[in-house]
Amino acid sequence: MAQKIDRPALVSRHNVHVDKIDSLSSLSVGNGKFAFTADATGLQTFPESYRTGIPLGTQSEWGWDTFKDTAGYRISESLRDYQQYGRKVSYVVQIKKPERSKKASDWFRQNVHRLQLGCLGFEIDLKNGKAAGPSDIKNIHQELDLWKGEIKSSFTIENIPVEVLTVCDQTDDIVSVRVKSALISQGRLRIRLRFPYPTGEWADVGDNFASAGKHRSAIVKAQANEALISHQLDSAAYFAALNWTGKALLSSKEKHSFVLRPDKSMGGIDLSVWFTPQKPAKAIPLFAATESNSILAWKSFWQSGGAVDLAGSSDPRAKELERRIVLSQYLTRIQCAGSTPPQETGLTYNSWFGKPHLEMTWWHMLHFGMWGRPELLEKSADWYFKVASGAKKLAERQGFEGLRWQKMTDNNGNESPSSVGALLIWQQPHIITFAEMDYRAHPNRQTLEKYKDVVFGTAEFMASFAHYDQAKDRYVLGPGLIPAQERFKAEETFNPTYELAYWNWALKTAQAWRERLELPREKKWDDILAKLSPLPLQDGVYLAAESAKDSYTNPEYKTDHPSVLGAYGMLPETSLLDKQVMRKTFDLVWKSWSWDKTWGWDFPMTAMTAARLGLPDKAIDALMMNVKTNTYLDNGHNYQDERLRLYLPGNGGLLTAVAMMCAGWDGAADQNPGFPKDGTWKVKWEGLKRMP
Repeated sequence: MAQKIDRPALVSRHNVHVDKIDSLSSLSVGNGKFAFTADATGLQTFPESYRTGIPLGTQSEWGWDTFKDTAGYRISESLRDYQQYGRKVSYVVQIKKPERSKKASDWFRQNVHRLQLGCLGFEIDLKNGKAAGPSDIKNIHQELDLWKGEIKSSFTIENIPVEVLTVCDQTDDIVSVRVKSALISQGRLRIRLRFPYPTGEWADVGDNFASAGKHRSAIVKAQANEALISHQLDSAAYFAALNWTGKALLSSKEKHSFVLRPDKSMGGIDLSVWFTPQKPAKAIPLFAATESNSILAWKSFWQSGGAVDLAGSSDPRAKELERRIVLSQYLTRIQCAGSTPPQETGLTYNSWFGKPHLEMTWWHMLHFGMWGRPELLEKSADWYFKVASGAKKLAERQGFEGLRWQKMTDNNGNESPSSVGALLIWQQPHIITFAEMDYRAHPNRQTLEKYKDVVFGTAEFMASFAHYDQAKDRYVLGPGLIPAQERFKAEETFNPTYELAYWNWALKTAQAWRERLELPREKKWDDILAKLSPLPLQDGVYLAAESAKDSYTNPEYKTDHPSVLGAYGMLPETSLLDKQVMRKTFDLVWKSWSWDKTWGWDFPMTAMTAARLGLPDKAIDALMMNVKTNTYLDNGHNYQDERLRLYLPGNGGLLTAVAMMCAGWDGAADQNPGFPKDGTWKVKWEGLKRMP
């Protein structure tokens, strides 16, 4: 389905405008593997004012550090044995005692941690010589130009204008700024680069400047228009390479703080800062080159892949939904399009010490394929090849075959202790989903050969994990697992509905890959498919798990993710599914769930189930449900709570759901099957792909 859409108009009507210092309205530029988040000044001038909002982060996919281990901790000290299928299976968890094991567990949870690379902001003096604070910034007019990937900021200090343009290079980890102000000729405006020290806490917002003695930084070289600064931490070392126009002097003000002072003869200055783990091997591009690079790359992005235009819809929610769609494309492009899976807070600030969670990759990555941008899906999917050896060792340690994918991990695929995460299993089939989506984009032998080892290795683990219950002549999942709805005890839980359906789909898909490669079907996989436990049913609805007979009577079990819906929403219809039962299940969940105790991706998941069930009104209602965790801030971020002020799985989930609601899924006959047909929605789209 192709309809001509005025893409510049569609994108630009959702440019973000900021007119005050607001901790939740900071704006970011980035390239998918590096991002820079700015306050209302266009730089990171007031990090303390934003620390509890959307923090002023500078993060990359390569910037990680480990504190010095003076105790000689071993990851094996975090192991706990669970009884599973009559034998002991070890998991890396958060051990509470003995004290040594607790400290070891805490250590490996905390290390490695993602770095905040630097804080680039202004130093501005008032006429009285005091430093300007947030209250001194007046007449703020700031715009994020989405089509160009550029932040335009203007403000006044004591009625003197300051103009700032902020851009990010789309190849290298470079932020470039152009500053114009009469304050420069008065010697009252400087640019300061500070290096924070990692907090080692669950979150790190990049404003810890109180640990000066724990790290080292120095000017390695300084020339007329460029300089190189080194930063050395416990295990990490990197550089900030600077290049500027005109006359300016770089000096070290205090430990880890460097100030660039433009000459009073200048009315403005261009500055580029390149954060890099090695000394740059080429010239540092100036602002003009970075801006040109950014404009070309963003134009290419917006003109490629999918677009959805809801203009002309009479439903009052359409304008807001379109805004969320456009801004979610921008945010996932700058935060989630690197070569490693992102953390849930992307490249803005740390959550879970900056570590990715592999069950979230479905929400972070799948939409790229559905929006006709498979190359972005492939970049992160390739990471699975890098860490496959670790997945194999994990499976072997636990006595399973194949590849068992980590849950809470790091850029190198190491396990992190997690009392919930280590027992999850729904991250296992994701790589098969990604491989299948890439095969749809490139249905050739080369794609099959590329992914076959991870597809088959994943299926081997899944087959090995399914336990044969001889008494009932069936295969079961668990006990010894925690489902996607993280409300159940690992030792007691078995046969969760969503995971059973996912096992069924993934093993069938892996068999299809064998047939495409002209290989014989795996007999064991077929045996499991024939005898896999049915989706657990009680009183005409699906339970969260066969072990949870009180799925809808225990209040706790009506909180968190209603993942039972994922069995027909995230997944297509499988041979295990009865659509009439799922319809009754959907109605019960819709009416009785504690929606105020859910997460940002639960709403698009619910919308996808509604769409497949032929309930487009409910699909829209789910996407636009008035619940705090379904809040989308002015800058497009999905707000969850005071801890998670941004949550990129919500943005990615929204894009996946919308693509499905427009382009449909295998077997869907209607156009725009997820949108009501009552005339209130005018939906134009192009470049989207069907969901399986």
